[in-house]
Amino acid sequence: MDFLSTLISGLSVGSIYALIALGYTMVYGIAKMLNFAHGDIIMVGAFTCVVAFSTWGMNVFVTIILSVVVCVLVGVLIEKIAYKPLRKAPPLSVLITAIGVSYFLQSTALLIFGPNQRSFPHIIDIPPIKIGSLTISGEAAATLACSFVLMAALSFFINRTTMGKAMRAVSEDKQAAELMGISVNRTISITFAIGSALASIAGIFFGATYGFIGPYSGSMPGIKAFVAAVFGGIGSIPGAMLGGILLGVIENMSKAYISTELSDAIVFGVLILVLLIKPTGLMGKAINEKV
Repeated sequence: MDFLSTLISGLSVGSIYALIALGYTMVYGIAKMLNFAHGDIIMVGAFTCVVAFSTWGMNVFVTIILSVVVCVLVGVLIEKIAYKPLRKAPPLSVLITAIGVSYFLQSTALLIFGPNQRSFPHIIDIPPIKIGSLTISGEAAATLACSFVLMAALSFFINRTTMGKAMRAVSEDKQAAELMGISVNRTISITFAIGSALASIAGIFFGATYGFIGPYSGSMPGIKAFVAAVFGGIGSIPGAMLGGILLGVIENMSKAYISTELSDAIVFGVLILVLLIKPTGLMGKAINEKV
């Protein structure tokens, strides 16, 4: 049963990584940009939750909605101010800008909330689920259920709705999409908005799972979520889901059965191994360049 508990915990953490990785892979797949400030959006969402619930006394549903709205606004503003002018810029310029935006968000949180970590409010009030001798925490059950529902909803949105088809068209060829009457700017902005909304939910689950949040709390989950996106195949939505969940399971299994200190090294080692065998990731598509 210890193995099952570790597995479920890994699935729970992995689903958080998957939600964040979806933002990375959507932005890259459509705008062909890597938003390395995306990990800090989960920090913004978690701090919004702390302020709304603990300081302002809002109920849990209003708190979650406010967190999503704030993160969506931040994500869209980042796209408009920082990334839109750089769509045709060299990748290095985009990378430097992304790092700058990340530091800006961290520094702003540092000025507002201070350097110390804040305890995260107990907003997920679900009793543990017992299956025989196996006990699943309420946070883990809620994280798994909500994450899989959100990922299924996103897959339906991308594959079945008009806006989802527009996103896929922009991903394939921006110029052809414009000729078809699709607004590329609007589509990219909506992509950032959806990714930021998912990151805000991930931030809430992260805070509920670990019980704290700080100005730099989004950095490592953001890096691991990026690893998950590359692991699964950057630009592939199913790949981001699979990569995030596998990453969480590998990390938890490594901590439980090998070494807590070596768990991160093992995660990155598995990534290197996968990329050596399949450079495009587990579900990535090879790109054939025409000469």
